[in-house]
Amino acid sequence: MSTGTTRKHTALPKAQILVEALPWLTRHHGKTVVIKFGGNAMVNEELKAAFAQDVVFLRHAGLKPVVVHGGGPQISRALDRHGIVSEFKAGLRVTTEEAMDVVRMVLVGQVQRELVGLLNQHGPLAVGLTGEDGHTMTATKLRPEIDGELVDIGRVGEITEIDTGAIEVLLADGRIPVVSSIARSQDDGHVYNVNADTAAAALAAALGAETLMVLTDVEGLYEDWPNSDEVISRLTASQLEKLLPELSAGMVPKMEGCLHAVRGGVTTARVIDGRVQHSILLEIFTDEGIGTMVVPDEEGES
Repeated sequence: MSTGTTRKHTALPKAQILVEALPWLTRHHGKTVVIKFGGNAMVNEELKAAFAQDVVFLRHAGLKPVVVHGGGPQISRALDRHGIVSEFKAGLRVTTEEAMDVVRMVLVGQVQRELVGLLNQHGPLAVGLTGEDGHTMTATKLRPEIDGELVDIGRVGEITEIDTGAIEVLLADGRIPVVSSIARSQDDGHVYNVNADTAAAALAAALGAETLMVLTDVEGLYEDWPNSDEVISRLTASQLEKLLPELSAGMVPKMEGCLHAVRGGVTTARVIDGRVQHSILLEIFTDEGIGTMVVPDEEGES
């Protein structure tokens, strides 16, 4: 077989992949996609690089990606170094005043800078900001209910208002906003740690995004965990609402975020496995998809 024929045979599958992506490229062109970056994808070097490539690909394919990140593993390590114990209640990190200084330092000074740097290896695209900048996110103190009682978990915030102005300016300029999930309160002037899943969902709804994508360390929402590892590929908002009380603490903010997003006007919300390289492209541009997709009730029922 000649070298030219071999090249044609190896190139053909690439062409077929591009053709398969065409209807999805057409459907999503010009649409905003909010991606919550977290889990293993945040600490594994190869996964981080693949994530950056995916986000830049979306931008060059005509979509408007917005990245929202937390920094759980990095925050835990930094707190350990400062001799501060990591504690979680209701799936949320207990954040003392001392811990808040570390959280802010890690999110803005470490995680965000690294992510902006990875994205900007592909061109002058990414711009970092926090929920504090331009009053993008305003929060009030969150007191979760545990066993029927409201509990004080420190400087953890609940978003009360979103101002999308700064992000919309960046998107109009062709930039990729990278948002750290901290917010300031108008009531007491304090800065609050906001769960990144919750922040991404609120931002997706406020931006009128086409899609919210939440990267996590599981394949999706399991049908009957731990008895089965069968993943639910699609469910409606009402179906998800019924499942929420049965979910593990770590999955609750993610799935509540998906529910909030689709009930707030986002067309689809998806939980995908961030341990799979290029999971974002697989989810958006292939027929199969690879995670759990939540849709509004009307669409699911029809």
